[in-house]
Amino acid sequence: MLKTMQKHGVTLALFAAALTGLTALVNSLTKSTIDEQAASQQKALFDQVIPASFYDNELQKSCFIVQDPQLGKGEHRIYIARKGDKAVGAVLEATAPDGYSGAIQLLVGADFSGTILGTRVTAHHETPGLGDKIELRVSDWILSFAGKVIHGENDPAFAVKKDGGEFDQFTGATITPRAVVNAVKRAGIFAGTLPAQINNLPACEE
Repeated sequence: MLKTMQKHGVTLALFAAALTGLTALVNSLTKSTIDEQAASQQKALFDQVIPASFYDNELQKSCFIVQDPQLGKGEHRIYIARKGDKAVGAVLEATAPDGYSGAIQLLVGADFSGTILGTRVTAHHETPGLGDKIELRVSDWILSFAGKVIHGENDPAFAVKKDGGEFDQFTGATITPRAVVNAVKRAGIFAGTLPAQINNLPACEE
């Protein structure tokens, strides 16, 4: 009886070890594929906010961590675009903390002189049919940022029309577009400060 139990115990141990090894093997084989897909999706999103002709470096490998209230609370990633050896712009993660239903996460492409190259919303909880028009799949409103220039922090034009600016608001939902416009403006202004601090920024961890 004891020998039989010991035999079963050894069999179970061997089975568990084999299963663990198989799981590790599957993970190692699929990790590279998953990483490649994630990188491909990220690159596709970058291409929507910064023209490929604008830079010639590997944008995803030029990643830095910043903490600045103009981008929102906590750490944000920025990706420095270069043309030759010259830094020419950036893709910035930014947060609009004052959306109608909470924080709105953004990706903003900008040069260093106040021009917004493109913007996309990456996450939000805004009301379907109202605030969700900030999404490209729902409305082309987000495309209106491309090519717009921010003329300083007090630029009256970089605001929704209800506040005297040039950006449309949504019928029955002004809070959401106002939050996005203000966050993009802050991100664009912050981008202008980057040339002076790039060399001191911590790089993203691999």
